[in-house]
Amino acid sequence: MPIAPGRQPIILGALLLEANHIVSTEHLIDAVWDEDPPSSARSQVQICISALRRLLTFLPVEAEIVRRSPGYQLSITPEDLDAYCFESLVQEAGNLAQAEDVLGAAEMLREALSLWRGPALSGVASQVLESKALRLDESRLTAHETCIDLELELGRHHELIGELTDLVQRNPLRERLRGQLMTALYRSGRQAEALDVYRAGRAHLIEELGLEPGEELRQLESAILAGDESLLLDSPAHVTATAASASVPEQPAAVLSVAPHQLPTDIPDFTGHRSLIETAESFLRGKDAEAVRIVVISGKAGVGKSSLAVHIAHRLSDEFPNGELYRDVRGSQPQTVPPADTLGTFLRSLGIPGPAVPSSVEERTATYRSMLANTQTLVMLEDVESEAQVVPLLPGSAGCAVIITSRTRLTGLPGALQLPVDVMDQEQSLELIGKVIGPDRVAAEPVAAAELTQVVGGLPLALRIVAARLAARPHWSLASMVGRLADERHRLDELAHGEMVVRKSLSLTYESMDERTRRLLRLLSVAESVTIPCWFAAVLLNDDAYRSMDRLEQLVDDQMLDVAGVDAGGDPRYKFHGLIRVFTRERLHENEDEPTRLTVLGRVTGAWLHIAEEAHRRLHGGDYTLLHGSAPRWKLPGHHLDRLLESPLDWLERERGNLCAAVMQAAEHGLDEACWDLAVTLVSLFETRSYFEDWQHTHGKALIATRSAGNLRGMSALMCSLGSMHLNQRRPSLARPLLESALAQFRELGDEHGTALASRNLGLLHYRQGELDRATELYRQALTGFRLHTDLVGEAHVLANMAQIELDLQQYAAAEDRLNRALEIVRETSSRRVEAQVLNKLCKTHLLSGDYERAEQVEGTVLRMVRDIGDIIGESYALQNLGIVYGRQRKFDTSERMLRQAVEVREGIMDHLGASQIRLDLAEILTVKGDTTEALAVAEKALAMFQERQAEQWSRRADEIVATLLDRG
Repeated sequence: MPIAPGRQPIILGALLLEANHIVSTEHLIDAVWDEDPPSSARSQVQICISALRRLLTFLPVEAEIVRRSPGYQLSITPEDLDAYCFESLVQEAGNLAQAEDVLGAAEMLREALSLWRGPALSGVASQVLESKALRLDESRLTAHETCIDLELELGRHHELIGELTDLVQRNPLRERLRGQLMTALYRSGRQAEALDVYRAGRAHLIEELGLEPGEELRQLESAILAGDESLLLDSPAHVTATAASASVPEQPAAVLSVAPHQLPTDIPDFTGHRSLIETAESFLRGKDAEAVRIVVISGKAGVGKSSLAVHIAHRLSDEFPNGELYRDVRGSQPQTVPPADTLGTFLRSLGIPGPAVPSSVEERTATYRSMLANTQTLVMLEDVESEAQVVPLLPGSAGCAVIITSRTRLTGLPGALQLPVDVMDQEQSLELIGKVIGPDRVAAEPVAAAELTQVVGGLPLALRIVAARLAARPHWSLASMVGRLADERHRLDELAHGEMVVRKSLSLTYESMDERTRRLLRLLSVAESVTIPCWFAAVLLNDDAYRSMDRLEQLVDDQMLDVAGVDAGGDPRYKFHGLIRVFTRERLHENEDEPTRLTVLGRVTGAWLHIAEEAHRRLHGGDYTLLHGSAPRWKLPGHHLDRLLESPLDWLERERGNLCAAVMQAAEHGLDEACWDLAVTLVSLFETRSYFEDWQHTHGKALIATRSAGNLRGMSALMCSLGSMHLNQRRPSLARPLLESALAQFRELGDEHGTALASRNLGLLHYRQGELDRATELYRQALTGFRLHTDLVGEAHVLANMAQIELDLQQYAAAEDRLNRALEIVRETSSRRVEAQVLNKLCKTHLLSGDYERAEQVEGTVLRMVRDIGDIIGESYALQNLGIVYGRQRKFDTSERMLRQAVEVREGIMDHLGASQIRLDLAEILTVKGDTTEALAVAEKALAMFQERQAEQWSRRADEIVATLLDRG
């Protein structure tokens, strides 16, 4: 609409902003002249209104300005207003997003944004209207950000980079946009540019406002630095529950015969719920079931869900000869266990070695279901929060069954048997009390016993606590216990009944303890431990181990702790019931101030650090390839340490959950020095067993803590370690910026050992990218640093890597000399894993130089070594190498046998891609033997797998072999 500049646009804008509402003449005057209107202001407004009325008659919409006291009203159909249409489309998009229609919501927001032609009220100069225009612009920008979030979720990160770059340039202080641009760049493989965007934004914020970026943007930067896979679309965090039902890969040729038995201990005096037990057992025994059988046991806290589920599972264990899998997924806790973690644990329990565990939830679920196909396995999942948490964990085989406990009914699981658990009736309650204190005492006071069950409310947890107190005090009457519980009512009557009766029982038991035991109970809740080892009490109390263990057993007797099992050394492990943990934390905060709590947490972290670094020393023969900080250690007695670390790697594996939790908790509470030290020490486990998620999460959290504390050495150690992780996963673009930053910082700090570690890792990166001169230069720098610090394993590593370059250059004699030196050095340590790596390179050297007899001897040693240490992946490589060696020696039958064994091992761990790579070697041996038909079948099977996995390089090699065999045929 053509409109004269000046007053008319302001008045029209004011009327449009309040369309179909009265706008006073005074407001119009203020909008045009602010605080200095002329005496003719009213008449000038009237003139403008008349002009606007005439112009409105030329528009293709019905709109008119009418006089309404005390001003004017622009009457118009709402649908003819862009602002109204925009708001309606945004609201509809929000509804679609809530209904999980991401594509529809994004398209709707794009339609809404297309209504805009520039900033709101562009060209209208009015301070009065400016604030309303800014609100409209803010709505537009918020909708734009929401639209981009949805489109990022749809995987459109490549297309969005240009648009986001423009938006960030026009809105440099808008952190949400900057974070979206960083995410889009990171997902597009442009990590360095994503970090540059952060640094530019940080500099701008400091310059303009004197402020650091917000917490969300800082965490995003740390996640990008750490290579956090949760930022990627194909990561576990972005896979929906329905995606977990993806196609299952082929059944392995040789499934590992691993039958896990992971159920917690059953309760000897289990009481009640007979009808529920019978119903569950009848359902779970269903031999003619056409789908996996699922039982959901639901009920409030303390009602006995877990005890009932464990009892049923033990009674049915003979029905499931392939074993039982168990996991507490901690749905009611602040830190729940994600499905990806549970699947990884289950796959390892079924015999899949760490390196063969897939990365995504989809692949893990498919592999898990393949492993359980045609088996009879029972799965128990405790403390489930929602259906989404459990769907990826459901087997696909009708021979399997699942028992779930949850505080809510999981009605979204089709075909599941729902078993709600209520409190015990009086008969069951009396039976339970009688089993603990003896039926004679119950019979002697029948009225008091009945009153006791009523006061406790039939909650099994409360009944056991009360009964334990009575059993420990045979001189107490049941009537006196009823009176004691009644005395607590006035303090707890505001609580829900179930929680109230438990608290009353807990309070009585707690108050009856001596102060040292009470304090131990309180302090046990300081750490976020999955289960509690027996030495924990000594650390908490800073006391003698044996006296403290006695106090733990007292807590078990008092029903304040449960025995979770027995560790490898025969010592018990303990755990809290959820409600008891809540109770103890309340007492902790009532009785221990924050500095005391932090001191205790420091001791606990120091104890974990002490044992973990000692485990590393025993694995490698010293503090090799590892940096340590200055955090204090809490040292266990030597003989106790020897018992714990009889098998150091197994101890690290058993305590993995507790160790990772210790890193996270130390980071959250500002214990940055202990945090980074423990995180990098755990790489001994993470690397050996391929716990890449734990590696990434612990280091990412520790990186945030060290950055907040300005701990430059800790940051450098973590970045160096994360770079190593990315090299392990063949992700050089993520490794390079981390390693380069770490190297520069170590040099600035004058840390020679750290410089050596970063140089070694960067050398490997340059080698893989074909930059042999640069790799050699970095290896030499690393070698100097490792020798200065007598890091034998580091020195052996570098010598082996330098020998690899000499092998590539066909300098076989030089490579052999260097590898023999590396072998001498590594044999001074106890690092058998590194020794095996060096021997593998030595075998390759002999093979390339034509010394097949020595190659056979060396690889035979490697095979025995990897079998001794249980390295299944290493075994498959050794078998494959031996197959190749025997082939060169023209021992074709032996070669075929070795290669088939290697294929069988790979198939057994569900590594179909690795098995297919070995099949190509096997096809060549079969061809030489004259069995071209079998060779063709083997090669074609490998080719099909390479094509399915889009492994182009391997597909080309397989294609050539198949084509050659067809030509011969």
